Amino acid sequence: MAHKFSELRARMPPQAQARSAAKAQIMLAEMPLNELRQARGLSQKMLADVLHVQQPSIAKMEKRTDMYLSTLRSHIEAMGGQLEVVARFPDGVVKISNFAELGQPAVA
Repeated sequence: MAHKFSELRARMPPQAQARSAAKAQIMLAEMPLNELRQARGLSQKMLADVLHVQQPSIAKMEKRTDMYLSTLRSHIEAMGGQLEVVARFPDGVVKISNFAELGQPAVA
């Protein structure tokens, strides 16, 4: 007999529920682009339409391990997000501001 996941989770001890929630947050904090797109409820076709490209372009881009920041920024913004470049060091985190205006029209 099949059970709803919510029912099974409700029967878990509180400690197990807390561990599960913590692991889920870690997984959601770091994921490949294709999983991010899926988590946002978007298909490759939907994202391609927003970016005015063909669906195979999205598939190809999601498989890449190297790309321009402007390309990544456009994909993140098409999903409704905002790209930030952050450097992490043992003594702290620094947001890199060089790319803040990337792709923005120049202001005279």
